[in-house]
Amino acid sequence: MTSGTPGINEKVLQYETFINEVLRQDLQKVLEQRDAVYEKIAQYLQLKNTIQSIQETDSKELKTDVDLGCNFYVQAHVPDASKIYVAVGYGFFVEFTHAEALKFIEKKTNQLTEYTEVLTKDAAKIKANIRMVLEGLRELQGLKDLPESRTREVF
Repeated sequence: MTSGTPGINEKVLQYETFINEVLRQDLQKVLEQRDAVYEKIAQYLQLKNTIQSIQETDSKELKTDVDLGCNFYVQAHVPDASKIYVAVGYGFFVEFTHAEALKFIEKKTNQLTEYTEVLTKDAAKIKANIRMVLEGLRELQGLKDLPESRTREVF
């Protein structure tokens, strides 16, 4: 044992703590944000499909089931379905015609898709930082390189 070993062990502990308490937490937050944005995109696409099906039927009236929460549904009758209210963010709803709503949905899904790409890039950067710190730890501890591929041949 050399006199530098206790210092190396302290550094290793600091790096491991940094990975677990900072980088992995940041990665989890970014991935959760991205999942929430994907969920919003799915809701807008579902609304788009609903509007298109209403347009195809060409009826003013609409009968539907409304989810009150916890999978409790109630029947609803809409006498005039020519205009709908769309959540535009921050708790605000705007009354749109079907054509206006479809334009809004297209713009909003494009915006949200761009945001998911930014979040995906952020997640990749965090993963790269984790990998870099782990590589530094491996060098500090004098461990050998791990094999790049750990997969088995199936055929």
